[in-house]
Formats: sequence, C-alpha cells, structure tokens
Amino acid sequence: MGKRLYVGNLSWDTTEDNLRAAFSANGRNVSDCHIVTDRETGRPRGFAFVELGSDEEAQAAIEELDGSSLDGRDLRVNEAQARPARGGGGGGGGGGRDRY
Repeated sequence: MGKRLYVGNLSWDTTEDNLRAAFSANGRNVSDCHIVTDRETGRPRGFAFVELGSDEEAQAAIEELDGSSLDGRDLRVNEAQARPARGGGGGGGGGGRDRY
C-alpha cells in the first residue's frame, strides 16, 4: 500500500500535472494527486494530497521536496495525518432554553 503525503504552501498557479511531475521525478510512482479546492468558489485552497506507491518513495519525496520551490513557492511536504472523527450532529431548536 502507498503512502499519502500532505503538500502545503502551493501557488494558486500549481496544477495537478505540475505537482504529479515534481513528485514522479527520480522514478517515483505517483498513484494519486489531488489539489483541494474551495467548494463554493472552485479556487485552490493552497494544499494538496499526493499518494506514492511505497513508503520508501514517500520518504524520499519528503526529503527531496520539503522546502523546495515549485511555481515560486517553497513547498511543505510531510506525511498526511488521518482526519479526526467529527462529532455527532447538532441537536436543535430552542436556542438553549429548556421547554417544559
């Protein structure tokens, strides 16, 4: 199984093709590449997730690309963290007042 990496500090001009090319350098296998966009505007949010074929490739990419420049910005690259579980839904109504 591959390793998912977080890539931060992206330029607004960076495309998934540019990102894939940077991470596939030196023969690394990029299995997925996704730049996160704002739901409402569709604009990039400045970060992405890249999945590499192996843990070794991911570690090599971190060492090579963290702090390197892509499209005029210094990348921040590290292992992606699991998304924390979200709390349950909202309860509703009443504005906090008890009703009897």
